[in-house]
Amino acid sequence: MPRPVVVGLDGSRESLAAADWAAREALRRGLPLRLVHAWEGGTSAGEPGLPELAAPRYWSERILQGGLDRLGESYPQVRLSADQVPHSAPDALVTVGDEAELLVLGSRAFTGFGGFMAGSVALATVARVTRPVVLVRAHQSLESEHLPDVDGRPSVATPYRDVVVGVDPAHRCEELLAFAFESAMMRAAPLRAVYTWRLPYMPGAAEAKARKAMGAAAAHALRTVLEPWREKFPTVEVQELAPEGRAAVQLTHAAQDAALLAVGRRIRPARIGTHTGPVAHAVMHHVRCPVAVVPHE
Repeated sequence: MPRPVVVGLDGSRESLAAADWAAREALRRGLPLRLVHAWEGGTSAGEPGLPELAAPRYWSERILQGGLDRLGESYPQVRLSADQVPHSAPDALVTVGDEAELLVLGSRAFTGFGGFMAGSVALATVARVTRPVVLVRAHQSLESEHLPDVDGRPSVATPYRDVVVGVDPAHRCEELLAFAFESAMMRAAPLRAVYTWRLPYMPGAAEAKARKAMGAAAAHALRTVLEPWREKFPTVEVQELAPEGRAAVQLTHAAQDAALLAVGRRIRPARIGTHTGPVAHAVMHHVRCPVAVVPHE
């Protein structure tokens, strides 16, 4: 059986936008879409429980049924299912996310800053799920995935915006590059691959020469990593960028007009707290477009 696309629903505007994005992604991938709502009732839907749990169970059912009705009307080609998961939100999302092709979650914006506020649930989930997780903001729509028309108005008839991926040749991530190239191919969109580097401190006389050499070496390293993927995905137009600077800052800049940003997260042994890595953590908070965090060894 194919892995489904899974989306977490809680009734918020952010989760509804995530559900729409997940439905479009399921349609692009030809996969079923599973809607889940987590609650700490301790029993599954339809099983007997304490009377005081009737109200939260009722609202859980309403949230899921509303999602099914809404998506069924908007995306009739997508196979839909829905489940209540009787655990805390992070535990439930990790469980269903590990069985998914990808997990999609809504994410709130910082007031006045326009960036992600992933929140404790999303951060805890991203740090533990072994499959890709995509965070989607409330303002995302089908039109925002596409370039504006010739008059600058939102459109669904124009090409998709670019997909952006952060690459580190020192830690090759096959899962991340596969996800990024497949995402670009499915959208017939260009792929922007970004590898950042920083010049160590050195005397001023040697700085210009060293900067030129490091820039050339970074561009060569990026080109070498991408070469086999260009051969696997010959239809994907690839733009290679090797700017100097901090990775989080350069990726945030590169993703300003993107349809999707993909970054990696190294899987580490279990520790206390959540660990997403500094770059993934930063872009989850500051990038406006959907952010895919892809775990890898």
